[in-house]
Amino acid sequence: MAFSAVIVAAGAGLRAGPGEPKAWRPLAGKPILRWSVEGLLAAGAADIVVVAAEDRLAGLEEALAGLPRWRGTAGGATRAQSVRAGLAALPASQEQPILIHDAARPFVAAEHVERLLAALATADGAIPALPVPDTLKRGDRHVDATVPRDGLWRAQTPQAFRSAPLLAAYAAWPTGEEPTDDAQVLERAGGEVALVPGDPLLMKLTWPEDFAMAEHLAGGRRITRTGFGVDAHRFGPGDAVWLCGVRIPHTHGLVGHSDADCGLHALTDAILGAIGEGDIGQHFPPSDPQWKGAASDRFLAHAAALAAAQGGRVLSVDVTLICERPKIGPHRDAMRTRLAEILALPLRRVSVKATTTEGMGFTGRGEGLMAQAVATVETPA
Repeated sequence: MAFSAVIVAAGAGLRAGPGEPKAWRPLAGKPILRWSVEGLLAAGAADIVVVAAEDRLAGLEEALAGLPRWRGTAGGATRAQSVRAGLAALPASQEQPILIHDAARPFVAAEHVERLLAALATADGAIPALPVPDTLKRGDRHVDATVPRDGLWRAQTPQAFRSAPLLAAYAAWPTGEEPTDDAQVLERAGGEVALVPGDPLLMKLTWPEDFAMAEHLAGGRRITRTGFGVDAHRFGPGDAVWLCGVRIPHTHGLVGHSDADCGLHALTDAILGAIGEGDIGQHFPPSDPQWKGAASDRFLAHAAALAAAQGGRVLSVDVTLICERPKIGPHRDAMRTRLAEILALPLRRVSVKATTTEGMGFTGRGEGLMAQAVATVETPA
């Protein structure tokens, strides 16, 4: 089931100690906010609104580089104001379920979302919740009473809602009051909220010691996958070839349905292979006239977006071009720069090499050229 999501990341996170607001702190090498966006994209989010403080909006592009289907909007002074801002940024015709999630819960996964959406078949809203296991005491410096814990639950996020009841409930919420979560807003309006099994991994990062635990957990929830791609094209009429996104003057062109960029084609296949998404021909069939003469950077960007939609990210790439001519050396830096731009990677993670076959085979005879590529992609386990 398709859904939209609002991710709240506008808070200062003062209890987390000195430093950046917690949604922007690194976890296993990337911002905590990015973990939440990747998790919801991997679960099938069709549209995500990220609510950030006004002075953080400019940093969203860097924090979420390469991820599709999100937009940012400025939050308010309170969480409820930020949620309202996120809901207002969704399309006016919004009808699909809405998930509201705290950015500081980085380990949201598809199984959490599936349970929530299933519960909406019989309820206006659904929240993941864990039973309270500890004995509860009420008091200040001394215990005044022991509180029965039967029927008490720890509410987590994401919380899922049918669109119309949620929007109506927020419209009716009294001005000046601050709800503790979004389910409370729906409850007050008379909506039915279902409980679904929560998960300790949906922990909210609040205190400094939570971040050390999250680092430990993050290391066990990601894997590195490697893909390999090969492509070859023959020479034909023309005065230039495209290789790794760079136009190189030459005595011939390359024959192909698109721009015949062997380097980009091989690298596209390498990324698709790493994430188990088939090959370039499945996504961009040569029989489809819309790809005639198309720039191959579109193919590579598409493969990277598919990886991001799975909650993954390209870590590094290595391309080897095999040809006698044209000479690759003078253009290698430009090629690396272009690949880094397309994939939003640091230049140090992009390699382009060249070799010949010592006059052997079709490349040695100058009939065409070939490319091989390796892509390393990090994805959820």
